[in-house]
Amino acid sequence: MALLGAGVAAIWHNVEEALQKDYNHWHCHEHMAERVGIPGFRRGRRYVAIEGEPEFFHFYETESLATLTSPEYLARLNAPTPWTRRIGPHIRDNNRTLSTVVASHGNGVGAAILTGRLAPLAGREAEMRAWLADDLFPAVVQGPGIVAAHLLRGDDDASNLGTEEKAMRETRDAVADWVVLVEALEPDALVGLRDGPLAADARASHGLGACEMGLYRLHFVLGEEELGPD
Repeated sequence: MALLGAGVAAIWHNVEEALQKDYNHWHCHEHMAERVGIPGFRRGRRYVAIEGEPEFFHFYETESLATLTSPEYLARLNAPTPWTRRIGPHIRDNNRTLSTVVASHGNGVGAAILTGRLAPLAGREAEMRAWLADDLFPAVVQGPGIVAAHLLRGDDDASNLGTEEKAMRETRDAVADWVVLVEALEPDALVGLRDGPLAADARASHGLGACEMGLYRLHFVLGEEELGPD
C-alpha cells in the first residue's frame, strides 16, 4: 500500500487572497506540524491547484479512521491556537472528508496529483468500486508517469462531528461520498487519465456518476518522523 495508514483526512478549500501569505506560513510552520504530532497521524501533504477548484488541497494519512475521531485529535480541534483563530474565518468552500482507505496501489509520492470527489450512479456502487480498485488503478500504476492511485470511502458521521474549528467557518463543510487520488511525476499523465478513463462517458459505463476533479502540484510534505523534539 502506497499510503501510510488506513485512514485519510482529505481537505479542499479556498482562502481569501489577502490572507494567503499568512495562510501559507501558518499551514507549513504551525498547522501541519500540529496535526502530524497527534498520535496516529503518519504524514501530511499540501498541494496548490494547477487546474480546478478549490485552490488548495491537503491530506493527512492516519493509522485508521478512528484516529480522526480520537480524543487527542478532537481536543486539538476544540482548542484552536491564536494563529488558527486568525486564519480560520477566512477559509472558504471547505470540503473535509474523513475517510477509510479502500484501495492503495503503487509506491512513493508523486509531484502532481489528480483528485476526484465522486458519487456512484444509483444502484451501481459495488460496480464502481470494483472497477476503480481492482481494474483501473492496478493498471494505471503500471503505465509511464503514474506512481500511485488510491480509493477512499468518505464517512459522514466522522466528518460531521462539530468542533470549535468548524464553528469559525461561515458555512458547513461539504463531505464527499468517495475520493480518488492519483499521483504522478508530471501533470500530463494525469490529464490523460482525467480526459480518458475518467471522462464522463467512460466513467458512467462503470457506474461512476458525478465527479469533481482537480489537478494539483505538491507544495509541502511532513512526516511524523521529521518532527523535532517538543
